[in-house]
Amino acid sequence: MHPHHDLGGAPGYGRVLPVDQDEPPFARPWEGKAFALALLANRVSGANLHAFRHAIERVPEPEYFSGYYRRWLASAELLLIDGGVLAPGAVEARARTVAGEDAAQPAPPPVRRPGVPAGGPGNLRSIDRPRAFTVGQRVRVRVDEPTTHTRRPGYVRGRTGTVTATPGAEVFPDSAAHFHGEDPQHVYTVVFASTELWGPTAEDFTLGIDLFEPYLEDAS
Repeated sequence: MHPHHDLGGAPGYGRVLPVDQDEPPFARPWEGKAFALALLANRVSGANLHAFRHAIERVPEPEYFSGYYRRWLASAELLLIDGGVLAPGAVEARARTVAGEDAAQPAPPPVRRPGVPAGGPGNLRSIDRPRAFTVGQRVRVRVDEPTTHTRRPGYVRGRTGTVTATPGAEVFPDSAAHFHGEDPQHVYTVVFASTELWGPTAEDFTLGIDLFEPYLEDAS
């Protein structure tokens, strides 16, 4: 069973709705503020893109499904707590105070974690290590359950596909999200048959997914 943030291909969630091209970027004014606050929290907490994604996936399920930018607000709070900028419970106490309640404010955190961004701008990197796989090779996505943040979707684990492109190398999210270094890895575009992912009754199409080398094993 996969966490609530990893729902690709899971039944029971309805169809993906088409995007209204005339829809404004933010449906309500507060959403734009939430967007800005989340980006600012990422900066002042010393985090990076991968830590931000890891914060979003740690948002409790009820809040996660309460709305897109509500998730962003909740993840901003997690980043600020992780970075030692906010004390746990500070936001809730402040909200109660604004509502007129007599709420004690938690003491500020004693130590602030220094900023540890994932290197320079962007995530593309160059590495000298030769690739483990080539275009045309059959590969299988590893099935082991990750204990860290990962960009390996649950619905492709254990599934077999074909490498169709080698886009380059990038910072490895599984490491960078936890400030363990960039650990850049080769990336592969792997194409899967829909029936491989969702069984023989699935609509017939192919799906290409970019996957990091540590996620894959030879299936030839």
